[in-house]
Amino acid sequence: MVNDFLLELGMEEIPAKFSPGAMTQLEEQARKRFNELRLTFTEINIFATPRRLALLVTGLEEKQKDLSIEVKGPALKAAYDASGVPTKAAQGFARGQGVIVEDLFVQEVNGVPYVFARKSEIGVETRTLLPQLAIGLINALHFPKPMRWGTLDFRFARPIRWIVALYGTELVSFEFVGLESGRISRGHRTLVTGGVLIGEPSDYREALRQAYVIADPKARKANILTQIKVLAEKVGGEVPEDEELLDEVIHLVEYPTALLGEVAAEYMHLPEAVITTPMREHQRYFPVRTKAGELLPYFITVRNGNDFALDTVKAGNEKVLKARLEDAAFYYREDQKVLLAELVSKLGKIVYHEKLGTVEQRVNRLRGLSQFMAEELGFEVSKQEVIDRTAFLAKADLVTLMVSDFPELQGIMGADYAKASGENPEVCQGILEHYQPRFTGDGLPASDSGRVVSITDKLDAIVGAFSIGIQPTGSQDPYALRRQAQGIIAILLDSGWDLSLTQLLRKSYSLLEEQGVELLPIADIEPLLLDFFQQRVRFVLLEKGLRYDTVDAALASGSDDVNRAVKRAQLLSVKREEEAFILYAQTYTRCFNLTKKESALTLDSSILVDETEIALAKGIVERRERFDQSIAQGDYEEAYDLAWELVPQIEALFLAVMIMVEDETLKRARLALLSQCVEILGCLGDLSVLA
Repeated sequence: MVNDFLLELGMEEIPAKFSPGAMTQLEEQARKRFNELRLTFTEINIFATPRRLALLVTGLEEKQKDLSIEVKGPALKAAYDASGVPTKAAQGFARGQGVIVEDLFVQEVNGVPYVFARKSEIGVETRTLLPQLAIGLINALHFPKPMRWGTLDFRFARPIRWIVALYGTELVSFEFVGLESGRISRGHRTLVTGGVLIGEPSDYREALRQAYVIADPKARKANILTQIKVLAEKVGGEVPEDEELLDEVIHLVEYPTALLGEVAAEYMHLPEAVITTPMREHQRYFPVRTKAGELLPYFITVRNGNDFALDTVKAGNEKVLKARLEDAAFYYREDQKVLLAELVSKLGKIVYHEKLGTVEQRVNRLRGLSQFMAEELGFEVSKQEVIDRTAFLAKADLVTLMVSDFPELQGIMGADYAKASGENPEVCQGILEHYQPRFTGDGLPASDSGRVVSITDKLDAIVGAFSIGIQPTGSQDPYALRRQAQGIIAILLDSGWDLSLTQLLRKSYSLLEEQGVELLPIADIEPLLLDFFQQRVRFVLLEKGLRYDTVDAALASGSDDVNRAVKRAQLLSVKREEEAFILYAQTYTRCFNLTKKESALTLDSSILVDETEIALAKGIVERRERFDQSIAQGDYEEAYDLAWELVPQIEALFLAVMIMVEDETLKRARLALLSQCVEILGCLGDLSVLA
């Protein structure tokens, strides 16, 4: 026999961003605990609204499965003495398993006899297990910012106000945080008074729907999308896909009703981002566009309730948006009364970080680092001037009225105001792009000015933080340094620029030093910074699907030049799948193992005596110039091919001579020869770490 099980936690409204994680946790914990308790079921469904989190398990067996398992104990020779008397090991094992020594039996494992105990346990009724299971599930849930209430020490997303727990038609009775579980839920906060009786779990969704609550987020999503589409089509428009906003709105409402509002015509002249940012970020409105993507003077918002007095709600939302846009229009007019360049001096009044100076000082560092990068990349003077101008103006919009009220518009307004000030179009584009990528999946800068200033902006933040002792930990990264490092790597890979991270880091540090900032010694933080970036490169390569040992082998040669490190790893990933690579790797490993403990090896070919080692030394000399040139140009394919040509000669050497001879001079000459072989064969990385 089976029944359905329902557990609902009713709460004060929880933040929308908490719900998806809580749903995932509840499902994972439920599956884990039902499995541990040997309780089989048909399906698990998780529901969430702003006021509830619920678990609905269908087809839950009425009784645990009986348990019968065989547990391996000590080896037979340790379990009994020579006369067959059980030892303390056997007695302790039997006692620990809850059986008597006489019930132990012997079985062989890989030819070795061991004693075993057979444990049997009769399954108990599910209803007796559910109270503690429910309490365990609640305790297992964790939230980013939990809170306490009343005199309780217990923490949760928000105060729990009711608990529903049913197994079939039977109440699962337990007490938690001063509440008794029951069968009374609650409907929509403003549309329903009194409780909602849940007769049995299968009634749950319909009972709540009658009380103006759509419990299933998937159903709310489909409902919202349908309403949005209908309303947008009424004005000849559409709402582009915006999963982030949609997911938030889904978890803000229990009973969604969408409505169409209008944007006053006098504000449509404003830059598009100035209109849509208050809509989306502040009011959670969906902007409406034409099929071609042009912004229309309409928005769609989703009300948590029915269609009662919808015109009044529409007018209220339009009034709120109009007030925000009126502020924006005023800011836009006022900001344009001065040229963007005139605002840069005001950045000296904004503290970037108490230990790292003002934003104006930071701009000066960005200019210095951008100039260094532009020169390293060999850009012509005119391009360098564009990049310098971009860095100079990049942060100027931080002191504008618009960005002060709408910080989400930084960079966007800088580009707009730069254009209005008559700046070079690439400068405007660079200002817009230098914050990119802002998040995973965001677009990358397309212009050289945007790329350079974006890298320098992020690098200054990272080096500055490390230099004053701020580093990400396993769970903490308040300055988003990992994301910024990931952005630098993404831009370098997208641009294909060969740049030395070490040189960039040192230049960034020296610019801080020149400003008199009190810093930790460069010798202390440089290894930390390089390892920090290498871990980000490793993450990128693993995300590309490369094996962990391939990545580790390639990065053992360093990741100072990100593009070359990735090239090595990708080529090694291909080569290791070739059958011939086995011999190549074995040859490398043999050379590596013989030389890994040696240092200061210098080859004197005149000491070599056997024709195989003389030939190998000659082969290295003949290929050395081409090999070094290939490495310098990042042509690892050619370097690998040249290294391959030496493998037969190395194998011939191993067959012909002994490396570790008694003659110390000859031994070191041969080890020096093998050391050169390791260097050349390791052109793609340290192959000894390959699994």
